[in-house]
Amino acid sequence: MDAAALREICLGFPGAFEDYPFGPEITVFKVRAAVPGGSRPRAKMFALSAMDPKDFSVSLKCEPALAVQLRAVHPEISGAWHLNKRHWNGVRLDGDLPDAMIRDLVEDSYDLVVATLTRRQQEQLGWARVAGGERP
Repeated sequence: MDAAALREICLGFPGAFEDYPFGPEITVFKVRAAVPGGSRPRAKMFALSAMDPKDFSVSLKCEPALAVQLRAVHPEISGAWHLNKRHWNGVRLDGDLPDAMIRDLVEDSYDLVVATLTRRQQEQLGWARVAGGERP
């Protein structure tokens, strides 16, 4: 996985965009959905990376119980630096984890963030929750 592939995955989700609220060296991927009443759309972060090829990693939101399990099994996954370690994993992208797994972790992060939006905002993004809490 390289920076271009991570960027492509993150920007492939509906409403996703790239932002630099912490300065030009930190890329933050957010999802934005319109707010009813025409007020300014809210944006929520689902991935964060310095995109540094020397120390390539990404911070991703994760269900707390799953985060603990992933960290126990994969040494490339740890609590995310400078974020709530209960809800955010730091994932080293040095080639040891399969790209498909990284894609799944990014998608899970996006889904967790979109799940906090209103039903109307979710519908605007084309995201729907089905029975069991999983999206189609």
